Amino acid sequence: MAKKAKYKKIQIHGNTPTKPVDHSTASIIITQPKRGSLDIGDYMTAFKQAENVDKPSRAKLHDIHAEIITDAHLYAVIQKRKAAVLNTPIEFSRDGVVDEKIEEQIRSPWFSKFLSDLLDTEQYGNSLFQFRREGDWLNYDMIPRKNYDPVRRIILQRQSDTEGESFDNFSDLILVGDPRDLGLLTKAAPYVIYKRNAMSDFAQFIELYAHPLKEGTYDAWDEDIRKKLLQDLFDAGGSTVFVHPNGTNVNLHDTTSKGATGELYGRAITLFNDELSKLELGNTLTTEVGDKGTQALGTVHQAGEDKITRMSKQFVLNVLNYELTDIFANLGFDTRGGEFSFVVPQLKDLSSRIQIDLQLKAMGLPISHDYLYETYGIPKPDKTQEVIGSTPQPQDPERKEQDPKPDPDPKEEEKNKTPQQIIDEKEERKQRKTFKNWLRNFFVSAPKKGALEW
Repeated sequence: MAKKAKYKKIQIHGNTPTKPVDHSTASIIITQPKRGSLDIGDYMTAFKQAENVDKPSRAKLHDIHAEIITDAHLYAVIQKRKAAVLNTPIEFSRDGVVDEKIEEQIRSPWFSKFLSDLLDTEQYGNSLFQFRREGDWLNYDMIPRKNYDPVRRIILQRQSDTEGESFDNFSDLILVGDPRDLGLLTKAAPYVIYKRNAMSDFAQFIELYAHPLKEGTYDAWDEDIRKKLLQDLFDAGGSTVFVHPNGTNVNLHDTTSKGATGELYGRAITLFNDELSKLELGNTLTTEVGDKGTQALGTVHQAGEDKITRMSKQFVLNVLNYELTDIFANLGFDTRGGEFSFVVPQLKDLSSRIQIDLQLKAMGLPISHDYLYETYGIPKPDKTQEVIGSTPQPQDPERKEQDPKPDPDPKEEEKNKTPQQIIDEKEERKQRKTFKNWLRNFFVSAPKKGALEW
């Protein structure tokens, strides 16, 4: 039997730690991401290094990930993809009963943060977590992705290291995701790079052609006039300035005849945004409406996005129910015999809800009164309140003695009614009878042999 690894907390700090470092445990020195201009050559170099079979290095690729995630459209579609999962509550139940001890952990801030980091695994390919217990609560550290090698399963003190300490030396450490998966961000990187360069060219195009050009000429032998002319032209605004001696020519060749207009750049940027939307959400119409954005087509696109959401939810449940059970048990939380699941949202449209309930009733499914009161927001009457369709209670004898006023004669009252009053009372009795019959049919009595067997 293999010897169980002892708990060794992985310390994460920079080159100048803010607090004393415990040298008896593992230590990671993080490095600032490399920022700057990107081109496809940089991307291909980082891609090849990450795909190395024997000693893959992902540091440069993760630097590119850190740079492209600043793109507004990419960030927005990633958050939209995550929000569809994070906004659905999770519960832990055992034999149909919710475990309050585990449920308390699920409602805590650390669990919400963990779910967000867990969903980022789809973007980066894999994630490495180390769990710990802090009093009554669980917590975790996410190991920086540039400081571990998922293929060789080693911790790297520095991102440039080629050797490190094995995962097996640490307890409560778990790698989520395929070790060789490079994530969706790697697929998104070329589109963001092309888009960024197109926007840079577009800005330059605007600077050159969206402002009026200012031209000035001067005597080639008069340096003082040239300086004064330059100063006057630059002080007049930020548009492009051409200054040349008398007798020389400056020719500006318009590129609009070749299609290099601002509209061309706009179409290119839209194209790259659409590709990013399709990569993350499987569609474009749930983020932007184009000239073909009909409601029917939008419904089809939403259905495709819902399938991706279900895949992400299943990924989360697989990690919680299969990969973290031993971790939770080691930290004192018994998950044996239980299961994590997403809470099925209740249908908010009451008109649709009542149609479903009527169909279930027609199939013979018993429906409790409490369910109806809670679902439709109807206050439950107490014993002192009159209920529609109920038989009036007999009057209290003592109250009758205190009230000597005789009951009115029904025949006499009927004679005194106007024709309009008679018509109104007949209509009211008709509506009351219709509602009473519907209510009697809706609250079907339970089967004599008990609940249905499924």
